[in-house]
Amino acid sequence: MTPMGILHRAIFMTTKLSRRWRPRSLLQLVLLAFVVVMLPIAVLMFQAGQALSQLSTLADQSAREAVEETRRARMLSTLALQMERSARQYAVIEEEGLRDIYDQKVRQFGELLQQHESLMRDNPDFQSLAERYQQLRYLPQASIDDMGAFLERFSGFAAESDAVREATNDLIDMRIADIREQADAVKARLWMQTAALVSASLMLMLFFTWLITRPIRQLERRIFGLGSGECSDTPIRIQGPAELVQLGDRLTWLSGRLSELEAQKQQFLRHMSHELKTPLTSVREGTSLLSDGVAGELNERQSEVVRLIDENGQELQTLIEQLLDYNLLQNSRRMKVTAFDVATVIQEVLSKHRLALDNKGMRVKSPHHPLKWQADRERTARVLDNLISNAIAYGDDGGQLVIRVSNQHDWLVLDVANSGEPIAEADREHLFEAFYQGSVRRKGPLKGSGIGLSVAADCAKLQDGQLALVDDAELPVCFRLTLPWADFPTHGTQYEQYENDAAPDETLPGGDSRKETWSVR
Repeated sequence: MTPMGILHRAIFMTTKLSRRWRPRSLLQLVLLAFVVVMLPIAVLMFQAGQALSQLSTLADQSAREAVEETRRARMLSTLALQMERSARQYAVIEEEGLRDIYDQKVRQFGELLQQHESLMRDNPDFQSLAERYQQLRYLPQASIDDMGAFLERFSGFAAESDAVREATNDLIDMRIADIREQADAVKARLWMQTAALVSASLMLMLFFTWLITRPIRQLERRIFGLGSGECSDTPIRIQGPAELVQLGDRLTWLSGRLSELEAQKQQFLRHMSHELKTPLTSVREGTSLLSDGVAGELNERQSEVVRLIDENGQELQTLIEQLLDYNLLQNSRRMKVTAFDVATVIQEVLSKHRLALDNKGMRVKSPHHPLKWQADRERTARVLDNLISNAIAYGDDGGQLVIRVSNQHDWLVLDVANSGEPIAEADREHLFEAFYQGSVRRKGPLKGSGIGLSVAADCAKLQDGQLALVDDAELPVCFRLTLPWADFPTHGTQYEQYENDAAPDETLPGGDSRKETWSVR
């Protein structure tokens, strides 16, 4: 089996084991991780201690043997000289005491030679020395002829003893070199074991780190999903210590509870918008009939009151429609990509607010030159509608509304600027939050809902664009919408076809000539 196959099998078995076995607590898992990670280190320390103990014993024993063998070899050389001296003294003086001394030296030499035999049995010098010893063991009676022949046998005896001593030293040196080789082998083995066991400890550390951090990462993803609203219907089961599994169950419960609350909120918004819109329609129909004189002619004061009721009813209807738009954006994330003329969309949106602009006395400056673009036409118009409504609500009476549009590479830049009170610094970072009411009050009897800019920002973000408040050289308030050129969906994407307002033979930016529109799901 290849190393990769062994690794995959090990990972598979580990995953299967982790699914079957689960620590009861995070503390238990951490303690187990420490114990298991330290186990290879403990094995390494034990093996190192054993190896060092063996080396120490071997070195101590070898040192004692070397000292003993060196002393014995030196004593053999000394005794060889003493034997020869005693024999020659006996040949001259012929005293029995000298014979006894010689016999004592012979006996000592024989004992040392017998002890040295196990070390140098196969050495030629030692064998020669042993043979010479056998010839010199017994000192003959003192006669000139016998003693002369006997003393001749001592020729080279001391040299043979010295040769044995040198051979002994060589053997000791060889033994020391052998011990050194063994020490090097043990050191190499310890390094290999250290590398293997430390690697095993590191792998175990990584494994237990993964076991500990995996449920934490799962919990982090669950919490991020809850915060971003991307909750899965089938949440992943948290695998890990009991505390984290229990926390995952609590997050599952919280996710379900948030989904219920979100559904209740959406249902409340739908019902409230419908319930408000129904009587409001009746009120506006009634004011329309009164304005048309169906119930009789109205005097100037009555007409003013009816007109005021109608204007506030229309503004209230706008607020309700913004609330419906906000509710729709929270539930629908589909994008309808169309090719359209930006100037045409601007004029259409301005026409919806023509009466309010006239009543406000605002001067409008808008582009009329055609500019073809490809994006979500409906949501782009909704952004414009909210920005223009915001300019009418907060702009000065008799002020100015300026709309600029330009094409910068693959981005559409659209500015909506108006005269009026500048937006305070404290309100800038909260402008696009839903239901946020700034310090600047709307001009009119009806208070705003605070969701117009939030809806506009969401419409821009859905198209991968951006809506921001920017500084303008001419007017104190300027909102800038930037939208990228949206491509039509490729194969593998579900889509729906729509009509668009581009002519069949018009060439769009990028060299494409298209008439169809697609809705990306």
